[in-house]
Amino acid sequence: MDTNLILLGLVFSSIGFGYFIYGKQQSNPVARYTGVVLMVYPYFVPDAVVLILVGIVLLFIPKFIKL
Repeated sequence: MDTNLILLGLVFSSIGFGYFIYGKQQSNPVARYTGVVLMVYPYFVPDAVVLILVGIVLLFIPKFIKL
């Protein structure tokens, strides 16, 4: 495993943890589930470019999907 992948995974997982806590406190299921996906997906993506692109898309999901 590459060091860059580990650091990028740590960054996106930390942001995902923040999304999860926010979604739990505000009863926002979109933010909560996006946070869970942000915490888990770095384990399954082997390429740094794909990791960044998927992470950026996931970061903007709660902004555009409101429930």
